[in-house]
Formats: sequence, structure tokens, C-alpha cells
Amino acid sequence: MVMKTAKPKTIPAGQFKAQCLHLMDEVNETGVAIVITKRGQPVVKVVPIAPEVKPFRSLYGRTKGSMTILGDIISPLPNEWEANQD
Repeated sequence: MVMKTAKPKTIPAGQFKAQCLHLMDEVNETGVAIVITKRGQPVVKVVPIAPEVKPFRSLYGRTKGSMTILGDIISPLPNEWEANQD
């Protein structure tokens, strides 16, 4: 979707009613707003939705709180592991 700051297109309510889906697609594709009038007076403005901007999130510390350490992870493994080898 391309966002433009062009002057909005103005159409009467009857025309909007007849071409609603087509005009919504046009606003989405072009990014140009449409002002809908009733008896020549502006009533409603159809504008495209701005794209959602997600905030930056660092990779450092992203998994904090998602893991649990069970037991002692610093001491070396006991020699029992070698005894089970035949």
C-alpha cells in the first residue's frame, strides 16, 4: 500500500453507496482519501489504515523467564557416567 498526501477525492453519497466496495479497494491501493458528501456538504472521509509499526525488540534477553535451571550447572559431572560403559 502506498500512502499519499494527495487532495482527497470528493463524491456524493449516492455514488459511494453504488460503488462502495470498488471505492474502498481504490483507497486501499492508492492511499488517497475519499470525502463523501450529502447535498454538497462533506459528511464522511474514507482513509486508508496506516501500516502498523512494531517497536524494535532486542534479541538480548528475549528468552528471559522462559527457562528453568534444575540442579547445579557449574560443577563437573560425576564420574558415574564412565562406570556404566562396558
